[in-house]
Amino acid sequence: MGARGEARAALAAAGLRPRKRWGQHFLCDPGVARRIVETAEVGPGSVVLEIGPGLGALTDELAARAARLYLVEIDRGLVERLRSRHGDDPRVRIIVGDVLEVPLAEVVTEPQATVVANLPYNIATPVLFRLLDLRERFPRAVVMLQREMAARLAARPGTADYGVTSVLVQAFAEVRVAFRVSRQSFVPRPEVDSAVVDLRWSPGPRADVGDAVLFREIVRAAFGQRRKMLRNALFALATRLGLDAEAALVRAGIAPTARAETLDLAAFARLARAFGS
Repeated sequence: MGARGEARAALAAAGLRPRKRWGQHFLCDPGVARRIVETAEVGPGSVVLEIGPGLGALTDELAARAARLYLVEIDRGLVERLRSRHGDDPRVRIIVGDVLEVPLAEVVTEPQATVVANLPYNIATPVLFRLLDLRERFPRAVVMLQREMAARLAARPGTADYGVTSVLVQAFAEVRVAFRVSRQSFVPRPEVDSAVVDLRWSPGPRADVGDAVLFREIVRAAFGQRRKMLRNALFALATRLGLDAEAALVRAGIAPTARAETLDLAAFARLARAFGS
């Protein structure tokens, strides 16, 4: 039957079908699942949080290796299937709810846990920024994303993929694209390929950004009008703060005619400090 056929049969047997509203594309390739778990270095002492376990391809591998496993699933039909497979395992706890609303830091009782997930494409960005905010409790995340999203997370200055997400995530994490995953590994098959990304969060920013909230505002404003020179892209924000954008850029050692995509993290950090001084 093959892995894809087995996944379809499992859905049919449970009376379920993928929900577009939740961006459900279920991983059905056991080889990919094993490789993700190996990338996350899950072992007998590991505490793991899996987001959106779906049909459980990753869950089965994680449950076989981890000391403690938390599963957050929004689809109640899938929750029942997970309970039938793992409900009797005292090491596994199943939480029903939206990962963007569940109080993750309260649900996971251990001091720290690793996040392992095949993230739904439609909520990948907000989930990542939530994990950024919770990085002291979840210092590592190994997640599968759209290939384009993975490229943005790991992008370097001067490349087409480099943007807001690149800078804001790299300010707090080492990002590594571990490997690519074919769209053939999912049911239903998505329109794009995926990639697994390994994020190792730092407790504090990886550069001296000064005020973290102001830093985020500056990065978003700088890329908000990507083709504009920074003195123009930052004009509205600087005016609201009672500053001269061009003078702040000069203080930061950045040419006012430069564009956002040419600045590395250190330059954005200097700019944020210049705006905050």
